[in-house]
Amino acid sequence: MPRITRQIHVGTVAIGGNAPVAVQSMTNTDTRDAVATLAQISRLATVGCEIVRCAVPDQQAATALATICRDSPLPVIADIHFDYKLALSSLASGVAGLRLNPGNIGERWKVEEVVAACREQQIPIRIGVNGGSLEKELLAKYVHPTAEAMVASALGHIRLLEELNYQEIKVSLKASNIQRTVEAYRLLGAQVDYPLHIGITEAGTTWAGTIKSSVGLGVLLYDGLGETLRVSLTGDPVEEVKVGWEILKSLGLRQRGPTFVSCPTCGRCQINLIPVAEEVERCLADLPGAITVAVMGCAVNGPGEAREADIGIAGGRGEGLLFRKGEIVAKVPAEQLAAVLIAEARKLAKE
Repeated sequence: MPRITRQIHVGTVAIGGNAPVAVQSMTNTDTRDAVATLAQISRLATVGCEIVRCAVPDQQAATALATICRDSPLPVIADIHFDYKLALSSLASGVAGLRLNPGNIGERWKVEEVVAACREQQIPIRIGVNGGSLEKELLAKYVHPTAEAMVASALGHIRLLEELNYQEIKVSLKASNIQRTVEAYRLLGAQVDYPLHIGITEAGTTWAGTIKSSVGLGVLLYDGLGETLRVSLTGDPVEEVKVGWEILKSLGLRQRGPTFVSCPTCGRCQINLIPVAEEVERCLADLPGAITVAVMGCAVNGPGEAREADIGIAGGRGEGLLFRKGEIVAKVPAEQLAAVLIAEARKLAKE
């Protein structure tokens, strides 16, 4: 059975309930530089980011959020650590959500002030538990940042917000270890109905982090856990959004842009398929239509995959067959395959 959650809203984006899993990212610009931050947010929006989070290290950054929130094409979440006053200033600047780390926000009265301000504006709070910054008392009890310790941290702060009669909540339980992260989300997901923001934190560089995040998030999403996601990569956050969408597309949860099918090539392949596949993927990456494009290299699986795709090619000796909606429509010389497939895919997308 799918997990049924409460629904909250981050700006205009619905989270939980029957809403689709939302893709979000985090800027890595200096938030105090509103121009640079807005430029990056614009790039993120172009590739499908739906919610963006900005670090708020000091009062200057919280003040800059007023300009950022006013001009941002995406709802902006303020990422708050240590200083509850920065949360209050960010709310005054017009953010659509707060991320609070329960391990470092401080005494109860500070949380109470933040909740009071959030209630006034109906701004949701993400309880952001991180394995690297658990409360000292929990580390003393559990010794290490185990899944149980992370869930204990989350439940403690959930109870606090519930005691304050505030349930505009989503929760994250991130660690750099996949197994620990998955276990923590499974444990918490069985106990609460709040939306979950999922991610593998500190996953690594674009190459390694993509693999690590795909494994961890794939398991969670397949389990029905996760209402928003962020792929955390050491690199351009635009790549985080692209990877997030590919993960969702691969599980059939969301669709944006083309889905590519291409064979790994082997000794039966009689055309130079690798550059063809790379060119097709690169040139069609911005295609708005949700179509499947197949680039196949031989007669074993090629015709079947190309026929099942919306449009595709199946290679032969120095040439390839062009398929459109299951029918062969042309025989194309090898050197023209990429150009013809790209042009025909664009025509199909417009239809």
